[in-house]
Amino acid sequence: MAIPIAVTIAGSDSSGGAGIQADLKSFSANGVYGASVITALTAQNTLGVTGIHAVPADFVTAQIDAVFSDLAVAAVKIGMVAQRPVIEAIAEGLARWSPPNVVLDPVMVATSGDRLIDDDCIDALRTMLIPRARVITPNLPEAAALLDDAMAEDQGAIERQGAALLALGCEAVLIKGGHGVGPTSTDYLFSAAGPLVLMAPRIATRNTHGTGCSLSSAIAAHLARGEELDLAVGHAKAWVSEAIATADRLEIGKGHGPIHHFHAFE
Repeated sequence: MAIPIAVTIAGSDSSGGAGIQADLKSFSANGVYGASVITALTAQNTLGVTGIHAVPADFVTAQIDAVFSDLAVAAVKIGMVAQRPVIEAIAEGLARWSPPNVVLDPVMVATSGDRLIDDDCIDALRTMLIPRARVITPNLPEAAALLDDAMAEDQGAIERQGAALLALGCEAVLIKGGHGVGPTSTDYLFSAAGPLVLMAPRIATRNTHGTGCSLSSAIAAHLARGEELDLAVGHAKAWVSEAIATADRLEIGKGHGPIHHFHAFE
């Protein structure tokens, strides 16, 4: 049987912990073949981002058409998109090729706190990409930014923001609770089937670089393998939780190190 194929459309992380590099590692660790469309180059490491170089929109289009015209793509993960013309190119590519599973991770701020997206892109995400997504995966600050709202601080506010994001046209919303407080990291999956709460112990480590990229890519991988959305999200969360729990074994970099994508293979 042919291996499922997933494609990441995102920015490159020169340190290897997030972005395209984390996505491809996540695809491999979760049993799918990974291809890529690069939207931006970043100069960054575990301490921060020192430069961003956007890929021209027409070359993003060329990459999309090259990949989709040849490979049987079962899922797409979309990450960092730094300019509106690139978002337009991606939206047009999705309309042209109609992949069955689109996971949108609205990356806006790096783990280090560096801003990664132009203000003009937020409206484009709302109107062009969110309606094409099977699931979007914002963290608490990203959900607030997409809605021009304050960050949710309790379950009621999270539920209200989840409903508001669903109203933008996607099939499901996963609001990630990693920026919350307390001993438990709680994520909320909102869809027509109702809310689903996913809980995991909050792990005391600073090595969380690429967590959001890796989670959304793992979800895409499990969707590519034919799993239903709730199972795909549950399996991805369990895998990334273990990748965070084992991250300190790697000892990479002087700042926020990467999670351990290949912990299951030790």
